[in-house]
Amino acid sequence: MTSHNSLSKPLLNVLQGRKVWPPPIWLMRQAGRYLPEFQALRAKANFLTRCMTPDIAVELTLQPIRRYQMDGAILFSDILILPWVMGQSLNFIEGKGPVLEPIREERDLNALNEEKVFEAIAPVRETLSILSQELPSTTTLLGFAGSPFTVACYMVEGGGSRDFAQTRKMMLQNPVLFQKLMTLLTRATANMLSAHIQSGAEAVMLFDSWGGILPPEEFRKFVTEPTRQIVEILKSRHPETPVIGFPRLGGIMSVDYAQKTGLDCLALDTVADMARIAEMIPENMALQGNLDPMILLNGGEPLVTEARRIRDSLKGRRHIFNLGHGVMQQTPPENVSLLVETVRSV
Repeated sequence: MTSHNSLSKPLLNVLQGRKVWPPPIWLMRQAGRYLPEFQALRAKANFLTRCMTPDIAVELTLQPIRRYQMDGAILFSDILILPWVMGQSLNFIEGKGPVLEPIREERDLNALNEEKVFEAIAPVRETLSILSQELPSTTTLLGFAGSPFTVACYMVEGGGSRDFAQTRKMMLQNPVLFQKLMTLLTRATANMLSAHIQSGAEAVMLFDSWGGILPPEEFRKFVTEPTRQIVEILKSRHPETPVIGFPRLGGIMSVDYAQKTGLDCLALDTVADMARIAEMIPENMALQGNLDPMILLNGGEPLVTEARRIRDSLKGRRHIFNLGHGVMQQTPPENVSLLVETVRSV
């Protein structure tokens, strides 16, 4: 088992097949509203402007790296940049979240243009290319995208939802249209992630935040299968670049997903029993996760105990320490310091 100091990029090493102890750490939503330095920049520009202005996106990506020396830096962006650059209207409304003009009919879908994606994400490509120069030599640069099903949920619904009823309705009542949308998103997502890699991302992550609302057959069809296709495309173009998949709330289906997609790393949510799932998935697959963000928010002794328990339960396995979901807005920054310290202390 390798110690940190003999390897320049602990996180990348884990993704590429080596065991590293103590495990590398980064956190979903590590660049975010819990940081005072983030709040200061947030006041200056709206969300889309922050995502699409390279110097702002670079700064926001770097803030948690400066503060905590995280092993991974994930691009500051959003999963809905993809439908937006293809031509779907998008606004982020304070207190409400994203609002999109919903896709409900063939003509809505036909109005989207995937040919524009590479050109339209030029600012994102620039952000990644600056980050690849500016990050510390030990930090791995991560690109990411929403998985096709999760992005489709927002596109059809026109925003967030508890049950994504319109999306499920389209899937059942107009399966041909829904499949067309999924096919478009699978291709466009693979192309976008490929552009991230060309611009300097050393690994990429697929977020399937809403896959867990589907029953098993639909999960296989709309979560596992598109992920497998995206991984296949990426591996044909960038065989050395690892791919992380996060099938949030996938439960036991996460095992099937891990076995069939060709991913390098399975990221697990808060409710997953990582040590148990580790026994069921391929030995050569890394795991990422899965501290409860609420425990991080709460801090103190329970945080130290739970972080050690998760870390130690996966000793001997390739593991990247992370949360089971994103850092919560009210989290005291010093709790994140305590977590990083705990995970790194042998």
